[in-house]
Amino acid sequence: MNIFLYLFAFVIGLIIPLQTAVNNQLRITVAGSPVVTAFISFLVGAITLLIIALVTGQKMDQFFSQQISWWKFSGGAMGALFVFGSIVLAPRIGMAGMISLIIAGQIFSSLIFDKFGLLGLAIREISWARIIGALLVIIGVVLVNFSDQLFKSK
Repeated sequence: MNIFLYLFAFVIGLIIPLQTAVNNQLRITVAGSPVVTAFISFLVGAITLLIIALVTGQKMDQFFSQQISWWKFSGGAMGALFVFGSIVLAPRIGMAGMISLIIAGQIFSSLIFDKFGLLGLAIREISWARIIGALLVIIGVVLVNFSDQLFKSK
């Protein structure tokens, strides 16, 4: 087990709310347009990755020399949807509510990807422990999003 990989995943999780908060501030600056905000965010990200690729000597010619199926580019569109959605949702449902729902969606779709080894991923069975873990996430989502209504003091 490489602890660095687990820490890296945790750090990415820490950054997502920060990224959303920064993008929300950018949205306010660009007259409230979540589409323009997401575009600027992705443009800066693309430029950053280009600089990293050039500095680290990545071979860019592979992109142009291979036949790439159209659907393999859909990850960028999904990333854009995530950034756009977070810009729209965070101010409306709150950061914790939004992130908890995103994590719940990730857990459930990840279980399906693991179970069937979709898109070439390793097959990993869905055990009772994993099902219980997913149910605990759902309980957490309900508590994070609806605890005010569930535990109102009269």
